[in-house]
Amino acid sequence: MLKSIAPPKKTSPRKPAAPPRAAAAFNRIAPELSELSAASLAPINIDLPRAVALVLGALPGLAALRPAIVKQLPEHKIALLDKLELYALAAWYAHLIALPESGAGHAVKPLLDEALALRAKLLADADDLARRGLLDPDAVDDIRAGEGHVDSANDLVALSALFNHNWPEIAGRTEATEDEVRRAGELGPKLLAALGVREHGPDASVSDAADRRARAVALFVRAYEQTRRAVAYLRWDEGDAELIAPSLQRRERSARTPSAAPPPLPFVKASDEPPADTLTAPLPGPAEHARPA
Repeated sequence: MLKSIAPPKKTSPRKPAAPPRAAAAFNRIAPELSELSAASLAPINIDLPRAVALVLGALPGLAALRPAIVKQLPEHKIALLDKLELYALAAWYAHLIALPESGAGHAVKPLLDEALALRAKLLADADDLARRGLLDPDAVDDIRAGEGHVDSANDLVALSALFNHNWPEIAGRTEATEDEVRRAGELGPKLLAALGVREHGPDASVSDAADRRARAVALFVRAYEQTRRAVAYLRWDEGDAELIAPSLQRRERSARTPSAAPPPLPFVKASDEPPADTLTAPLPGPAEHARPA
């Protein structure tokens, strides 16, 4: 349908914002968190740090489609796209404050030593892959530009997401192992927690923090999935919706068959009825051969 934008390149994850900015985003959406009912929540079934990095990387491409969404899908709630970055950062912060605190006070040094060594190794591998055209060099440059311990922690999150998102293409072409990539994704948030991320936001008990995370993630995921539906509709003929707004679910290590069903959308129940002012056109499935008029 839409012919006015340049053919998109594959989305590359970007590192999350520093804790003060993420905490500010969390505070801004706090009123919306309390409005969610318990029945609207569901277990978190995505790798949240990776998902946040992926969505932050997708924002420029989504912004380019905003005029078309407004024009061609007037019933779509465009505020979901406009607030997507806010929701992503708020979910990121809610995740950080929900991490276990045990030992954080004296664990900074060993975590930092491990983090710096792992960051250097993965960044060197990312540089090599970028030179060979296997990773987005701009994404790698963005990671390298960070300074300080907080940036190092966020760099690990971004590196883990970048390697994970591209693993089917880079497996066997890098010295990095899946264990190292997974560890980077775990270590980044742990280091941020150890560095005192909770100082930037409200105090919360363990149960309160878990509840806030569930609510923040629900807002984030639902906003992104509704935006993906809009992109799928607009870019049906071009067939590049997944490049612009990729799934939050991990990509399979082996190629999927064309007839394989897509993974279920997080936080979406078959019985749930979305608001009337929100786009409800589903993402195309393998059984849906008719194209929209």
